[in-house]
Amino acid sequence: MTLQSVFSVTVVVFTVSNLAAMGLELNLREVVQTLRSGRTIGLILLWGWVVGPALAWLIIRLLPLSEAHAAGLLLISLAPTAPFFPLMVRRAHGDMTFAGAFMFVTTLGVCLFLPLLAPLLIKNLTVNTWSLARPMLLMVLLPLLAGTAVKLYIPGAADKLFPVVKKIGGLFLLIVLALTLVIYGRDMLGTVGSFAPGAQILFFVLLTALSYRVGFGLEQKQRSSMALGMCTRNIAAVFAAYFGILNPPPGLFVMVVLVVPLAAVVALLAARIFVRLGHGAEPRA
Repeated sequence: MTLQSVFSVTVVVFTVSNLAAMGLELNLREVVQTLRSGRTIGLILLWGWVVGPALAWLIIRLLPLSEAHAAGLLLISLAPTAPFFPLMVRRAHGDMTFAGAFMFVTTLGVCLFLPLLAPLLIKNLTVNTWSLARPMLLMVLLPLLAGTAVKLYIPGAADKLFPVVKKIGGLFLLIVLALTLVIYGRDMLGTVGSFAPGAQILFFVLLTALSYRVGFGLEQKQRSSMALGMCTRNIAAVFAAYFGILNPPPGLFVMVVLVVPLAAVVALLAARIFVRLGHGAEPRA
C-alpha cells in the first residue's frame, strides 16, 4: 500500500468518526425546538450559501490568486462549521442549544449545496453532481444521522460511545495532518509569499465579523455561535468532496489543508472577543 493510499484511508476514518461524534452529541429534540423558527434556518442559509460564496467570489476577483487556489477558496466557502465548532462556542460562552441546531442544519446544507453549487462556481473542474454527492452522503450525512439516531433512541449508549468516537476522530486528525505535511509539505511551503493564506484569513475575518454584527435580532450568544460556525469550515466534508473531483489541480488540496490552522486561529481569537462583548452592554444589531 502506498503512502497516498494510507492517506486516503486515514481521511475516510477521520471524516466518518468526526461526523459520527457530532451526531452522538446532538440533542435532536432541542434542535427541532430551535428550528421551529424559520428565521433561524433562513439566516443559516443566507450566511452559509449566499454571503459566504459571494464573499469568496469577491476575494478571488480582488486578489491575484492562482486558478487552483481560487478553486480551493470557492470550495471551502460552501462548507461551514468544523467538527470542533462546539468547543469554540463553549469558549465564547455562546448558546449551545442554538449551536446544536446550527450544526445540524449546516451539515445537511453542506451535503445538499456543495455538490450542487461547486460545479457551477468552479470553472474547468471535471466533476458531476453525483460524484460529489456520493462521498458526501456516505462519509458525512450517513455517520451524522447514525450518531443522531443512537443519541435519540439509545442515549445511554451514545454517552458511552461519544468520548471514544471523539478520541478516534482527534487521533486521526493528527495522523491526517502528519501525513499531509509529509506528502504536501513542500507544496504548502510554496504558498508562502502567495496570496493564498491571506485570502483565507480575509474570508474568515470578514464572514465572522459580518455574521456577528448583522444579527437580524438574534441575541448576543446566538450571534456569537452563528459567527463561529461561519468562521470554521467542515474540513471533513471538504475532504470528502475533494476525493470526488476527477481532475483536481495540484494547488487545490493545499488550499484546503490551509483551512485547518488558519480557521482555528481566527476562531480562537473571535471566541475571546465574543466573551468580552458578551460581558458588555452591546446593543443588538
